[in-house]
Amino acid sequence: MFGRKKKNQLDHRIDTLIGTNTRITGDIHFTGGLRIDGHITGNIFAIDDEHSTLVLSNEGSIKGKIKATNVVINGTVSGPIDAQGYLELQEKAKVYGDVHYGSIEIQLGASVDGKMIHQYKQDSAGAQQSDKMITLAPATDQQHTAAENDSL
Repeated sequence: MFGRKKKNQLDHRIDTLIGTNTRITGDIHFTGGLRIDGHITGNIFAIDDEHSTLVLSNEGSIKGKIKATNVVINGTVSGPIDAQGYLELQEKAKVYGDVHYGSIEIQLGASVDGKMIHQYKQDSAGAQQSDKMITLAPATDQQHTAAENDSL
């Protein structure tokens, strides 16, 4: 929280690189980490959903669906994104499509033209688990008085 990233978010292991001058037309299925600096026209799916990471550089673009556990975008995506783990939209990210995410980080300058939909985690029985939120209420005058009397 507040600028700190979890350890697994910092460790982007890249197994495959698609270079800047590369253009691919067709679907891509990958495992592990995939970094795209080129241009893809087609869908991109992670086979191993639990540990997959897709990184799109500021020079890259994708026209198609993206489905991976962790997604880091700094280029242009025209199509929906499904990031069940986390989604990071860096400052040059431009997304034209709906975004499904587990957790998200958006940097100043990133833009999304579509719906942003938070996905809840599911337990082993398939029931939804929402993140628990604690609301702090201001103390009332009676609580102040009781606390002051206790300290005297």
